[in-house]
Amino acid sequence: MAVRKILKIGNPLLRQTSEDVTESEIQTKDFKKLIRDMFETMRHADGVGLAAPQIGVLKKLVVVGQDDENERYPGTPEVPNQIILNPEITPLSGPGDGFWEGCLSVPGMRGYVERPDKIRMKWRDENFEEHEEIIEGYRAIVLQHECDHLFGVLYVDRLKSTKLFGYNEDIDTAGKLLD
Repeated sequence: MAVRKILKIGNPLLRQTSEDVTESEIQTKDFKKLIRDMFETMRHADGVGLAAPQIGVLKKLVVVGQDDENERYPGTPEVPNQIILNPEITPLSGPGDGFWEGCLSVPGMRGYVERPDKIRMKWRDENFEEHEEIIEGYRAIVLQHECDHLFGVLYVDRLKSTKLFGYNEDIDTAGKLLD
């Protein structure tokens, strides 16, 4: 396994749309190594999720997982380890209360984003088996954030207001006041 370099905002690869993963790809040693490397990279960076474009691979592949308390998101619930290929998300609610999101590709910063807190997601797993699930709460937020990367979208594109964006050490994430 290897920790890969995470691309940062400004890198043009982060703004491109990824290609679907094919069934023949998942059988290769390189693809299996990519998945292991993504989990290793995510954990090394103390992340909750990582999308393949964040390490320069333009494929519709996301890994998520948060077993214990995450320093970057204290008090959030566990997110099970999961490998997601070719996801399709359908919102089932309007924007929720919002969440102070961060991103491994936008290090040291947070921004307030309102997303649907209930979604339907269809995807394939690492065995190319198809799944469909209704997902709510924090996990729905995480999955939407990561899947956005597959379409060249970063959380900064979804900020409720640019006044609700800043460096971790300077921004008051306890409040949501615009002025």
